[in-house]
Amino acid sequence: MAPEIITERRLADALADLQAQASNGLKLQTDAYRLAFADPEFLLRRETRGIRFQLEMLKPDLAQIELGIENTIVVFGSARFREPAVAREQLAQAEASGDPAAITRAQALLRNAPYYDHAREFARIVARYSARCPHEDQLYICTGGGPGIMEAANRGAQDEGALSVGLNIALPHEQSANPYISPQLSFKFHYFALRKMHFMMRAKALVAFPGGFGTLDELFEVITLVQCKKAKPVPIVLFGSSYWKRLVNWDVLVEEGVISPDDLKLFTIVDEPQAAWEAIQRFYELPPV
Repeated sequence: MAPEIITERRLADALADLQAQASNGLKLQTDAYRLAFADPEFLLRRETRGIRFQLEMLKPDLAQIELGIENTIVVFGSARFREPAVAREQLAQAEASGDPAAITRAQALLRNAPYYDHAREFARIVARYSARCPHEDQLYICTGGGPGIMEAANRGAQDEGALSVGLNIALPHEQSANPYISPQLSFKFHYFALRKMHFMMRAKALVAFPGGFGTLDELFEVITLVQCKKAKPVPIVLFGSSYWKRLVNWDVLVEEGVISPDDLKLFTIVDEPQAAWEAIQRFYELPPV
């Protein structure tokens, strides 16, 4: 028997052992004789955290390499926004309940619902452009994999028959991947740091829609990396001038000397999907296809 067949058989036996435990609902007991890679108790020890880092780095990377995903446009934004029809329905329900707090939340949801459509249309524009490009020049939408703006962007890519990437994160409150991510490119992370690294590894542009702490964390990390020249310059587009100009007084940062005036050129603020795409086109001097 060929050596590689023997090796494959042993690996298969190890995985079958794990499957049998899961199928029978049995708790795995400590077993010194179990192969190390097939021993969850061993892999989940504090001392093997570095190995888990490597695995979270490698699995999404290999999957994207196999599918030829080399250039992405990362879309960030609130997971709480909904498409207009859903937002209108939730407002109607809130008004029927008579709960003032629920009505206020639903009104904000409806006010921000157009961003869902804008993110979806932006992704369609990217997908339509890429469909006419040589494979090596194609751009793919990449999101955090959740609902809201992320869902809208993955949905827009799917509308045009394009692949798109989702980099989801395991959270204490269960969050599943949105249904519009290409299944073979839907990944789940435990470590925020590894997830954010994957956002940047293939990113040729970042488009940040209005969002909360997570969006701000991801946005300012990218701006900082580019500002400090720890990452190559990429177009950073902030979508929604009324939101971003109210949220951050950029001029104060310059006036207080904590950033330079040129740092304000690291990003562009727009209000239309086509304008977001044109900012990316200008940055790379992309010819029309």
